[in-house]
Amino acid sequence: MGATLFDEAAGPERPGAPLAVRMRPRDVNDLVGQRHLIGAGSPLRRLLEGDPAAAVSLILWGPPGTGKTTLAHLVSRTTGARFVELSAVTAGVKDVRAVIDSARGALGMQDRGTVLFVDEVHRFSKTQQDALLPAVENGWVTLIAATTENPSFSIVSPLLSRSVILTLAPLDDEDLAVVLERALEDARGLGGELTMSQEARDHLVRIAGGDARRLLTALDAVAGLVKSTRGIGSRVELEDVEAAVLTAAVRYDRDGDQHYDVISAFIKSVRGSDPDAALHYLARMIEAGEDPRFIARRLMILASEDIGLADPSALQVAVAAAHAVALLGMPEGRLTLAQATIHLALSPKSPAVIRAMDAAQADVNAGRIGTVPAHLRDAHYPGARGLGHGSGYRYPHDEATGVAAQDYLPDPLLGRIYYEPTRHGAEASRADVVDRLALLRRGQAASTPVDRT
Repeated sequence: MGATLFDEAAGPERPGAPLAVRMRPRDVNDLVGQRHLIGAGSPLRRLLEGDPAAAVSLILWGPPGTGKTTLAHLVSRTTGARFVELSAVTAGVKDVRAVIDSARGALGMQDRGTVLFVDEVHRFSKTQQDALLPAVENGWVTLIAATTENPSFSIVSPLLSRSVILTLAPLDDEDLAVVLERALEDARGLGGELTMSQEARDHLVRIAGGDARRLLTALDAVAGLVKSTRGIGSRVELEDVEAAVLTAAVRYDRDGDQHYDVISAFIKSVRGSDPDAALHYLARMIEAGEDPRFIARRLMILASEDIGLADPSALQVAVAAAHAVALLGMPEGRLTLAQATIHLALSPKSPAVIRAMDAAQADVNAGRIGTVPAHLRDAHYPGARGLGHGSGYRYPHDEATGVAAQDYLPDPLLGRIYYEPTRHGAEASRADVVDRLALLRRGQAASTPVDRT
């Protein structure tokens, strides 16, 4: 069967287990991160403290290494329940039903509940998810389902309505530093057998990318290398970490000059239409643990500032990338950022949008405003017509061309031009449209040459 049964009374940190397993928190006070979920009186904390009134099935949504499996183990331990784990990658409907039958037997014969942990539940088909419903509905199991994908799109509605969705966040650098220190000193971890330089610590935290399991797995590899080559009591250096995890340290300080230098080089490479250079700087930021949302925001800004209407799809791609990164998290989101980066680097460029907006704001800030022309003012309230509001307004849809010959700017700004399209990409055709519309608004034939002076 594809299910794994653990005896939580013996604890998950069995001898010889990987460091990430040995260091799994044993109670709620050992948890690191997720402060928004485990505050005093919160449903999750009450459940972790064994409050039977708080028993509820959970869907844990978050990136890898944020504590989803740990929370499931803690619920089982604090409630004294059996812990059964199913992987949605390998389990089928038959496995699900077998676990449920076993849980019903344990509940009826031993009065002992079962915590059923389903990892990567989004990989279950609708039929497999439906097979869980009777057990959840009747309380035969406490379901804790883990997913890295948005449950609203990947989990069937009946299961969602019977569960509480908890969103887990990546661990920040301070949290990871706590996890690292515990693993170095705790008897379940390395028990003080090794010391570590600050550079080595910083690099381990950096390459973990908010993932505690990745951090501990890397530390396990480093410790094995150093103890086998130099022995217990040795000091772990940056070079040891690089050799063990095969990842070169990125010289990048997210709070210092390098942060601004690299993002500047990234933006200028995209603006300069060099996708290879742009990907290099993107890779440096990702490997340094830069917030992917920050990168996505900068791409959205660039899409309007440096591309604009030369490629109208650029902003759509950048916004889609930002949404995808929010849904996927890292490391999967790196591909979305790479796709958007390449698209924007290869797009034709135009500064016309930012120049137009800057010019319009400069006029307003300089006091070149004027009053709204009478024919454009609101004429819907009583007495407005008597004030001349709306008088002389020509409705464009009544015109054969769809454009009325009338002015829209205030008198002091008549003839002012802000948007001056380039002849790059799709904006070239828009330049012709701008000229044609300007002529029609002046009541001139569309074939008349436009004076843009």
